[in-house]
Amino acid sequence: MRAMLLEAQRTPLRYVELPDPEPGPAQLLVRVHACGVCRTDLHVLDGDLTQPKLPLVPGHQVVGEVVGAGKGVTRFKEGDRVGIAWLGWACGTCRFCNAGRENLCPNARFTGYTLDGGYAELAVAAERFAFHLPEHDTDAHTAPLLCAGLIGYRALRLAGDAERIGLYGFGASAHIVAQVAAWQGRRVFAFVRRGDEETQRFARSLGVAWTGSSGDAPPEELDAALIFAPAGELVPAALAAIAPGGTVVCAGIHMTDIPSFPYELLWQERSVRSVANLTRADGEELLALAPQVPIRTTVQTFPLHNANDALARLRAGTLEGAAVLEVTPVGGSALDRP
Repeated sequence: MRAMLLEAQRTPLRYVELPDPEPGPAQLLVRVHACGVCRTDLHVLDGDLTQPKLPLVPGHQVVGEVVGAGKGVTRFKEGDRVGIAWLGWACGTCRFCNAGRENLCPNARFTGYTLDGGYAELAVAAERFAFHLPEHDTDAHTAPLLCAGLIGYRALRLAGDAERIGLYGFGASAHIVAQVAAWQGRRVFAFVRRGDEETQRFARSLGVAWTGSSGDAPPEELDAALIFAPAGELVPAALAAIAPGGTVVCAGIHMTDIPSFPYELLWQERSVRSVANLTRADGEELLALAPQVPIRTTVQTFPLHNANDALARLRAGTLEGAAVLEVTPVGGSALDRP
């Protein structure tokens, strides 16, 4: 199979040919049709996340088709449309898993980080952690739901019943959660880079009530703020923008250091919390919700071999919506299927 391979952090991915993977017991073999490009992929490549499996095939927003299975598979059959997300495996026996908090499992394995992912023609996934996908959208437009959508949805749930929601960083996650929040009857306030009028226009096209830069005060107090940009200095800014009793949710897996701030910003029962990974329940809920909203993702597609270009665009902040790799089998690789 053809794949993009990370051999060392802080180096570009290489376009290589690898042996076709084989599914083990209770695993699926998936022909990849599309794979979203996520900021977490950048954190893996750039060394912000320090313990990747190397060499590594990145990518954890995978949409494809089941083309094989190991012993014991019962939930899927060949030809099924399937999604693979960041949480690739959890033990199912620790105190977190037993409490329905598998996203905190200390033994968890992660697609595109400690397990090979979807920047390839074929991928292997644990059947327990794969998702049946709705047919309401194309493969490329479905891929961002599997991380950008899921993390945004979990962050929104942790904001409780907040009516006025601020989104800091209006990229792949925010453009999805904005649609869900508006559908739920909430009002959305989008904070973008200063001077980025194009992203402000994009946000308004999705029904956002107000747009401004991250240093601006919104026209009214917020009930919650979701921070998607990996910039710690946004935490005090968001605390200053929320009403008493409000919540700031840090939605990224990595963030720069949060600067010190006066206790006054936290007082009056404001809170700061983080989102860690996701659960399968998050995935099932969002995927069932997507056709109802309906969620329409904005994507820019790249061929597999241009993954480095897509990552560079994401790093530079020049994407509207999400980047997605479209995977077209080449020659006789990937099980000789067209």
